[in-house]
Amino acid sequence: MISGLGVFLLVLAVIFISILIRSTFGFGNALIAMPLLVLLIGVKAASPLVALTGSVTSILMLIQGWQDLQWKETLVLLAASLPGIPLGLFLLNSVPESIVKSFLGLLLIGFGLYNLLDIRLPSLSHEWLAVPFGLLAGILGGAYNTNGPPIVIYAVFRGWNKDQFRASLQGFFLISSLLIIAGHGITGLWTRETTFQFLGSIPLIGLAVYLGEKFSTRFPQEIFNKAVYYFLILAGGLMFL
Repeated sequence: MISGLGVFLLVLAVIFISILIRSTFGFGNALIAMPLLVLLIGVKAASPLVALTGSVTSILMLIQGWQDLQWKETLVLLAASLPGIPLGLFLLNSVPESIVKSFLGLLLIGFGLYNLLDIRLPSLSHEWLAVPFGLLAGILGGAYNTNGPPIVIYAVFRGWNKDQFRASLQGFFLISSLLIIAGHGITGLWTRETTFQFLGSIPLIGLAVYLGEKFSTRFPQEIFNKAVYYFLILAGGLMFL
């Protein structure tokens, strides 16, 4: 049985690793953190913690790359996500945790396989197609803090370059995270323990963002990407145990 201190230290380790991955590639912290934190503290505690830490990460990353943010498309994605957030919050408070974990597992495995198979799908030529991607992101964000995959797939389809990809995702994640955080507060998901874990993680978030910026320019991205995707598949499988 892991002690309270042991759980706290493991939570901080998960947050650091997940934020390091996000700051390197622009996304992935929720996909890494949610399944592991669910195992440690449960989905209803993990969801607000990931939202809080993600918002700080977005602010720090936007300070570094705000000039590459694709404002118009990011705003469309955000507007489309708004009606999905309350639906996701309803699912979080109404659906059994076992179903949530199974859904997360399938999401992680599918997303990992999608990238490893390097499937080439048609590009999106119309900006209004951001609407369904934003709506799905809002639902997944409100329920499980995994609003990243629909936005990442949209960005790939639109052919954004590396800098546009990282910056625009942070613009979306910041606003959506703030909305999700408000929803978590209204529905009573914030706890004293969540606040303590969040405050304890802030120095590690700063360090992870600093290191991630260095890795994004020096580390071989293709090799690191494949390692991340294999890990996502493994983490998805753990959700079914």
